[in-house]
Amino acid sequence: MSAVLVSFLGVTLGGCVHSSVYTSRVEARFPPDGEMVEVNGTDMHVLRMGQAGAPPVLFVHGASANAHEFDWSLAPWLEDRFDLLLADRPGLGYSERPPHGEQLAVQARQMAGLLDAMADGEPAVVVGHSLGGAVALRMALDYPEQVKALVLLAPVTHAWETGGTGWYNHVGALPVIGPAFSQLVPIAGPEMARKGVSRTFSPDPVPENYLENSAANLLFRPKAFRANAADLSALRGELAAQQARYGELSMPIVVFSGAQDTVLNPVVQAGRLKDEAPNLELVKLPDSGHMPHHAHGEDVAETIARLAGAS
Repeated sequence: MSAVLVSFLGVTLGGCVHSSVYTSRVEARFPPDGEMVEVNGTDMHVLRMGQAGAPPVLFVHGASANAHEFDWSLAPWLEDRFDLLLADRPGLGYSERPPHGEQLAVQARQMAGLLDAMADGEPAVVVGHSLGGAVALRMALDYPEQVKALVLLAPVTHAWETGGTGWYNHVGALPVIGPAFSQLVPIAGPEMARKGVSRTFSPDPVPENYLENSAANLLFRPKAFRANAADLSALRGELAAQQARYGELSMPIVVFSGAQDTVLNPVVQAGRLKDEAPNLELVKLPDSGHMPHHAHGEDVAETIARLAGAS
């Protein structure tokens, strides 16, 4: 056995031990404190807040995140008037990953099934951030009877030319190397997230205790990291197939788009959607970035309330 192979096996074994300890600790720190709902044979984890029987609002988080993205940002503005469903996307947080979970159609099917189970058939205002915006759009295309309106926050909507996905996501999504690589992610991932979060918010300030309040370190568990990597690696192709259908959308759509977004190009994304979706209101935020639900939470909440028909 070569020295290189011995070294590789040693590093991988050490990574497995570290990732196991990391997973136990982070899950103890951020346990599944919502409801587990069976949807199409897999369990979905949902934080339910607000008023039972009130108009439903479904929140769909973006890449690298989980349902806690919203429970301290948007939910407090709305919980006195609405039935709020904050869902972990398939494979993220504590939701199980169904087969082909990287496909937008599968993620939309899971979210639609969740509404079937929890909203008694009443159509919901669906709020999607970033990659969650692409899932929300697919819900509106495939299950229009369940979507009363869309509120999209810095959404990714269209395929881009090149780049846009970190090399570590491409590696993490590989079938053989990916599982081994993901065991090493807990070693460096949390520190990289701490250093990189300012870019996600730029030019807006990062809220105090953002990573803690959003349970962001759940991402670096190996299974969650691989699911997120697969989502991002497949996304450009998924959007290339989806974007031709946006003319079918008939429900009200409001998009909040920061002109200073350093994560997504707002001209390529929200700007193109504005030209293709027939009933869309574009709210331009000239001095804001990729996280409008934090920087402009009250305005976003007021829009959700208006579309949901709250008194």
